[in-house]
Amino acid sequence: MSHKVHFSNERGHELAARLDVPAEGSPDAYALFAHCFTCSKDLRAVGAISRALNRQNIAVLRFDFTGLGESEGDFSDTNFSSNVGDLVEAAEYLADHYEAPRILVGHSLGGAAVLQAAHRIPSTEAIATIAAPYDPEHVTRLLDDNLEEIKSSGEARVTLAGRSFTIRKQFLEDLAATKMEETIRTLGKALLIFHSPVDQTVGIDNAAQIFEAAKHSKSFISLDDADHLLSDPADAEYVGLVLGAWARKYVEGPEEATEHPEGQIVTHTEDEYRTEIRAGRHSLVADEPTDVGGTDAGPTPYDYLLSALGSCTGMTLRMYADRKDWPLEEVSVRLTHEKVHADDCAHCDQTEGKVDRIEREIDVQGDLTAEQRQRLLEIANKCPVHRTLHSEIDVQSSLRDAAVETP
Repeated sequence: MSHKVHFSNERGHELAARLDVPAEGSPDAYALFAHCFTCSKDLRAVGAISRALNRQNIAVLRFDFTGLGESEGDFSDTNFSSNVGDLVEAAEYLADHYEAPRILVGHSLGGAAVLQAAHRIPSTEAIATIAAPYDPEHVTRLLDDNLEEIKSSGEARVTLAGRSFTIRKQFLEDLAATKMEETIRTLGKALLIFHSPVDQTVGIDNAAQIFEAAKHSKSFISLDDADHLLSDPADAEYVGLVLGAWARKYVEGPEEATEHPEGQIVTHTEDEYRTEIRAGRHSLVADEPTDVGGTDAGPTPYDYLLSALGSCTGMTLRMYADRKDWPLEEVSVRLTHEKVHADDCAHCDQTEGKVDRIEREIDVQGDLTAEQRQRLLEIANKCPVHRTLHSEIDVQSSLRDAAVETP
């Protein structure tokens, strides 16, 4: 679930942000996300990473730096130091209204910014950089055609990623004054570095320099053929999933396990058909194929229905064979679903329209007799999900009070 929030920076500008939280229950930890140079919180990759972290019960605050996206202020008055200041203000907002961030995530120049800001955010326990430059001054390579004008005239209008920005000399001077080696060496926090070896904007050598400078717990993950902006949703999804799994080692102890209502499933659908599913402490994704307007980010609802029947079948046969002390080694279940005309179903009560047909093929392995195999087939028809599908089901629906949704 995503909520629009705002907070003020030290200059009094109102900065726009989104707080992405798990669909149900309290987050195990909060993360703060810093976007790339001249990008925004709404970059598709940022949203994908945030959602992946949400599925692992980590909340994410992503915001627009001063003068970018929906935030107030003049971008030409900003610099790397002011970005770091915005990050500190964002962390203080989280601490005052929710919980102090324990994870910092930064993309590109935002990665350098979270490394610099970590010393001023005492709650930080883990930091992840994505395609980050070792030296913030690396950004000046994007301004090569305008550097002389900026230095001689004090400012210049530059075009980056199809958008026009005013860059002033003070921006360059601030970058040049920022030294990262000591900052990274004394970080004292767990560090995870994501970088693509084919990144054409910030070369892989930057990741090597960051890794070498860090003297504490550090890890590196290659993003293979990903581009700098992680424009392929699969790359962003991968970053979020790996980051969440890695961060848990540092931000969650056994005593901090979040309680989730037993037996309750919570789903949350926003744009397109992609749906986040929370089942106790487990997070899943449902979607539709691309040919019907989905993004194919996960199984379809009917896939999950068949999965429920198949897994229940295997578990039931395992339980029965164990109780009988039969030599059942493994069970494989293959299922398909389709709509068929009622008159094609000889044993169905319905005589008109279409009925749902599930084909279930069960493969049992082990030194079983013919009688044992036949009995297992009979038991399969008695698995709880099978019986539920064949019984009358009463689904009671209601609308939740809108006030409950407000965090």
